[in-house]
Amino acid sequence: MQGAIARLCVVVAAAILNHPSLFPHENTTLPDQDEELIARMREHEARLEMEKAKLEKELSQMDSKQEETSLQEGYSWYFWSTVSFIIFFTIEMCRVDLADGEVRQVEEEEVFSESGSINPRMMVLDKDILSNFCDKCTYTSAHENWRVREFVEGFADDLLESLRSVCNRDTDMEVGDFVGIGSMFESWKFCKPLTCDLIVPFSPPDPHSFQYHLWCSSSSDIPPDMQGSGKIKVTTPGENSGGCLCGSANLGEDMLCLLHGRNDTPKVSLSPDELLCSRDTNCLAKDQVMKWFQISVTKAWGRISHKYDFDVTFRSLDAAGALKIRFPSGKIIIMNIIPVVQLEDTDAYFVSHFPSDVDSFPDPYWPLSVAVYERNLLKHFSKRLPKHSCHLHCLQIVTFLHKKQSGLTGKSALTNYHLKTALLHLLLSKKTITWSIESMQHRVQDLLSFVQRSLQEKRLNHVMFGNTKVPEEVQVPEMIRRAEPINLFRTLVLQRELYAATVRHFQEMLRNAPVLIQEYTPYLSNGGLHHSLDESL
Repeated sequence: MQGAIARLCVVVAAAILNHPSLFPHENTTLPDQDEELIARMREHEARLEMEKAKLEKELSQMDSKQEETSLQEGYSWYFWSTVSFIIFFTIEMCRVDLADGEVRQVEEEEVFSESGSINPRMMVLDKDILSNFCDKCTYTSAHENWRVREFVEGFADDLLESLRSVCNRDTDMEVGDFVGIGSMFESWKFCKPLTCDLIVPFSPPDPHSFQYHLWCSSSSDIPPDMQGSGKIKVTTPGENSGGCLCGSANLGEDMLCLLHGRNDTPKVSLSPDELLCSRDTNCLAKDQVMKWFQISVTKAWGRISHKYDFDVTFRSLDAAGALKIRFPSGKIIIMNIIPVVQLEDTDAYFVSHFPSDVDSFPDPYWPLSVAVYERNLLKHFSKRLPKHSCHLHCLQIVTFLHKKQSGLTGKSALTNYHLKTALLHLLLSKKTITWSIESMQHRVQDLLSFVQRSLQEKRLNHVMFGNTKVPEEVQVPEMIRRAEPINLFRTLVLQRELYAATVRHFQEMLRNAPVLIQEYTPYLSNGGLHHSLDESL
């Protein structure tokens, strides 16, 4: 490019010097006859003009190429500037996340340090005292629990039969047989009051049916914070292509239904309110179900109350079927009769409410309970563990400590269900031979350590959902086995105050454990432990 500019300058200079108009006026003495010289000069001038035009054309082409090159360089500069910005932003965000993680870790460590973290494996738990504690207590409670279960099952059968008689078979829900769940039916309940949890499946009247939409299905529209729940849709005749329309439409006298004879009375579809659905939807509503069930139980008890010499009252208006039975002697038995919807042909149930539900799901979301499979899992281990195994004793000891600590410092987010879940995880991970009665002290420490570690990590996965370690003999449905794990401590992740209170509760429980066990051990020698537990709990 520099060479072209130099050539242009030379041409321009030559043209200027040789141009005739630049000669002074006094040089006009050139002979008029010298026309040949003038012609040559004009010819030379024309050649210079052509050369000049050629050079200008080359310069313009070079300028256009330079502009394209500069434009490309500009685009390249913007591209690499954008890439550099993205890389810089990503690095900064990672630094922020790492800093937040370090802050959260430091905060969690501060929570445990403030509460005086105790290592459960360093706790002094006398082996003989633990063994004597469990033997005497469980022997006495096992005999009484058996009598309580026998009474509850007979009374529940009578009450549900009366409930079916007060319900309208054409318009009311159809009630099935109860299923016993929870600590009383899993043989580890011994604290007062004696509580029995019964689930009662119900189904819609013919020809209606239930459709289920689980959170783990591919087409689910359930929010992520409703993990472990589902929606129940009540379908009416005519919604499905295979349904018969004779009960929901007037077909005229001349029309004959090929599915129903002339003498068959077609059942007319019910309204969403009559089917206990949420307003303006066809989704089953928990509050409507509990209201219907409570009214039905009240009517059913009114029909059979004259047969019994005890009083029955509702413990809570918000929990249908939460009954308190008071005998003339003053003894009290708690019955939780819970209406549920069975998930297809499995032993999983959509539950209207839990007796000790901390995080209740709003309508129309129904939590899914797999308590029957948990009971079956405990039975599975009971057949394979050593004779007189200590797994239920460990759970009884820890739940006893938890209940006593709750009486001292109040309730926390930690529940007996969390403790049972921790035990089931240990049963799945440890060899069966390690659960002999001689190892009870170490297994109690393992259970407390597992709970402490779960609190530190703010994660305690449900033992059934997404757990491939569950034996196939338990027959957990594939949809539950393949689901994503559910964190039972998810509320502790967002609620720092609740988390701190729960950690303090657990640390105090660890600190007081040897004293609490030692305090009630002297009563064992004279058979007075059970009476002491009745008075204190």
